[in-house]
Amino acid sequence: MSDATGIRHATVEDVPIILGFIRSLARYENLEHQVTVDEARLRSVLFGDRPAAEVLIACDGDRAVGVAVFFHNFSTFLGRPGLYLEDLFVNPEDRGKGHGRALLRHLARIAVERGCERFEWSVLDWNEPAIRFYRSQGADVMPDWRICRVAGEALRRLAGPG
Repeated sequence: MSDATGIRHATVEDVPIILGFIRSLARYENLEHQVTVDEARLRSVLFGDRPAAEVLIACDGDRAVGVAVFFHNFSTFLGRPGLYLEDLFVNPEDRGKGHGRALLRHLARIAVERGCERFEWSVLDWNEPAIRFYRSQGADVMPDWRICRVAGEALRRLAGPG
């Protein structure tokens, strides 16, 4: 494990770095064709008047080696906010050095400090290395839950006219 792991909150100047990590994650997941975001949109949604998410960057010295994109959700059953991790990615050459663990621990601390009762994320069912890593950090992989998504034209149809 690297002792040089540092975690910091991203700033607007980090938008190109964040976009690079998003593209790297998409390549890893064979989903690069789905990436349509650009720097201008990231700047607006992450650092505009109403930020939709927050970003942490893991650094080894001055070099960015990983990223975590997260936002708050809410549990009606608990009546408490939660923290949802949208993306966690560490450069392949920097894995096994503690950067992913450091990002998860930092996010867990944020969740506790902000009064969150849950810290959740999704993982692709084929990504066994990630599943093993998450379990080693104490995560339960929820076997009975499936993500439902309505996007693009299907979302517009569901919204209906007006």
